[in-house]
Amino acid sequence: MINKKYILLAGLTAAITTSTVLAQQESSSQWTSRDLTYRGQVYDALDTAYIPKRRQEQQTQYLNHQYNFPAKPRNMWELGINVGQTNIFGDIPSKGIWNAPQFYNAMSFGASLRKALGYSTSIRLDYKFMNASGFEYRAREVYHDRIWDAYGQNNKYYANYKFSAHKIAAHFMVNTNNIKFHKAKNSVSAYAFVGGGMMLWNTKVSTVDANGNLYNFNEFDGKSNKDINKTYKGWLKDGDYNVDFSRDGYTGGGSLMTVGKNAASLVLDGGVGLQFKLGNRVSLSVENAVTWSGLDGLDAIHLDPTPNGGLSPDKDWINNLSVGLGFNLGNKKRSVLPLWWVNPLDHAYWELSNPRHMEIPAPILPDTDGDGVTDQFDKCPDTPAGVPVDVNGCPLDTDGDGVPDYRDKQLITPTDCQPVDADGVGKCPCDPDCGGVKSTCNIAPIGLSFKANSAALSNEVKSQLAVVAANLKADPKCRVVVIGNPGSSKLQQQRSWDRVNAVIEYLANNLQISRDQVIFQYQGVEADANTVIIRSAQQGEEGPSNLPPPHPHLGTRK
Repeated sequence: MINKKYILLAGLTAAITTSTVLAQQESSSQWTSRDLTYRGQVYDALDTAYIPKRRQEQQTQYLNHQYNFPAKPRNMWELGINVGQTNIFGDIPSKGIWNAPQFYNAMSFGASLRKALGYSTSIRLDYKFMNASGFEYRAREVYHDRIWDAYGQNNKYYANYKFSAHKIAAHFMVNTNNIKFHKAKNSVSAYAFVGGGMMLWNTKVSTVDANGNLYNFNEFDGKSNKDINKTYKGWLKDGDYNVDFSRDGYTGGGSLMTVGKNAASLVLDGGVGLQFKLGNRVSLSVENAVTWSGLDGLDAIHLDPTPNGGLSPDKDWINNLSVGLGFNLGNKKRSVLPLWWVNPLDHAYWELSNPRHMEIPAPILPDTDGDGVTDQFDKCPDTPAGVPVDVNGCPLDTDGDGVPDYRDKQLITPTDCQPVDADGVGKCPCDPDCGGVKSTCNIAPIGLSFKANSAALSNEVKSQLAVVAANLKADPKCRVVVIGNPGSSKLQQQRSWDRVNAVIEYLANNLQISRDQVIFQYQGVEADANTVIIRSAQQGEEGPSNLPPPHPHLGTRK
């Protein structure tokens, strides 16, 4: 039994061969039969709906194979919101949400608007409202710090602060992990950013309790650091932050620019983050940002604690750790996802695997004898020109006597009259009818199959018709009826006529059968609409060899 894979391979090769013959008859390759359905996972690079007007020229050149790179698509904006914790790295320990006097004294809230410039870069406008607070468990002595003068010189105090700020900045961002060689798309994006902007900030200090009384720091004598922190946190929770450090001239003699109750400073930002894709519209991000202002008073301490020590040598840094949600904004039919979620290699790899746009020359398989069967599958590679062949490329031998039809002088030799001589003539014992010519017009009904909505003859149908033609040539008095199955619609009726006409045209023009031997019937019995039946005409059966098309405007050339 022939292995199924070889049958499949033979069928595929026959299809390629047919396509090759058609391609040789035309001046250019035909690509309309390609399946142009996009099956990738990112976006269809051939869809011009994603391309903005200013880049349409490049896209047109790409589609016309005049430029090798598709235009960059329009992509969505990302609107982000976030919440986090702010700490100041300065002279006083900064507290977290869990150990600040009030949890919101260490919280931040933010919003951002981000737009991709390319697949690895983007810009972002970022707003943050930040709170930070801190206090010390180590005592300082009052020397020249005017904030604590009420406690008296050489007495001790424990510093504290409460900071708030509004910051707006522009960031340049670089992302990774979306350009992937072994996966269609990414679900995690790592990024880093730098930028700068303006910060309006305010720092306050509590030197008295809720009743306006000085704190009794002597209570801390002999206590552990843990107990000092716990007690001081309780005092500050209800304390009065009565000193406006950033407004009342404690920040270097009032040299800072102020806006209302806030000091104004230029700042620089930098940070890193991870973004997790939750869906095509939503993502989750975790980000850590550091802000530098060049100032040393954000925590209300800018003096060296030693007597006459001058200014502290360290500048204060702001650190913000946040989690947020990003929402992709835009019409998904006109804009792709933000480009940090797009793998530009998706289009390239899909073109390699399932070409839709790539120019591929039509395959040309050698067929030395020109019989329509490629040399790879041709078992008779030297068939004379014009001789009908079977699927193996060998000349047809209708009666199977070993003499091909084109040399057989007795085209239909009964089996019991074989073997035959070199001319294909049998040597039967003479019977009462041996002197006459027996009729060979006994063609059983044959079903000729067509593709849906097509009237093109397949190689299999042509081989079937070659056998019919051999019978007709052997008996010129033999006639056949070609019957279509029109169905109920006008289109099916016209398609039935197209197929019957294609069969008769092939018999007459290609196999040299007289039209007088053919009866044209495109309205036959109810059967498969994609099948044409050909059979021997019954005794006395008559009919025309051609009929006008019922609905010519619905005809096909396929």
